[in-house]
Amino acid sequence: MDSLLESLEVLLDDIANPEYEVEYHSGVLTLDLGQHGTYVINKQPPNKQIWLSSPLSGPKRYDYSEDQDDWIYSRDQRGLGDLLNEELTNALGQKVDLQVSNVSSKVE
Repeated sequence: MDSLLESLEVLLDDIANPEYEVEYHSGVLTLDLGQHGTYVINKQPPNKQIWLSSPLSGPKRYDYSEDQDDWIYSRDQRGLGDLLNEELTNALGQKVDLQVSNVSSKVE
C-alpha cells in the first residue's frame, strides 16, 4: 500500500491540480479526483484482500495470488494495477502506470 500511495503522490504532484488529493489512514487509501470521483482502497490483512471502491467500475474485492504475485479480482482475473492504470489513464487524459505488480517485493 505504501508503494501505491507513493506512486499516486508523484502522479498528483506532476498533475498539480488542487482538486486532486490522496490520503492514507488506518489501512484506507482515498484518492479524490474532483469531478472524476473518489477511489477508496481498503487493506484487509487477515483475509489477504484489498477492497476497491471505484467511481467508474464500482466495488471489487481483490485476493492475493501467489502464482501471479498480484492482487486479482476473481470474476475477471484482472489485476488491481491494470484496472487502476486504465481507469486513471482515461480519467486524467494521460498515460498512468502505478507499477502495482510483483507485490511480494513491495511488502510493507
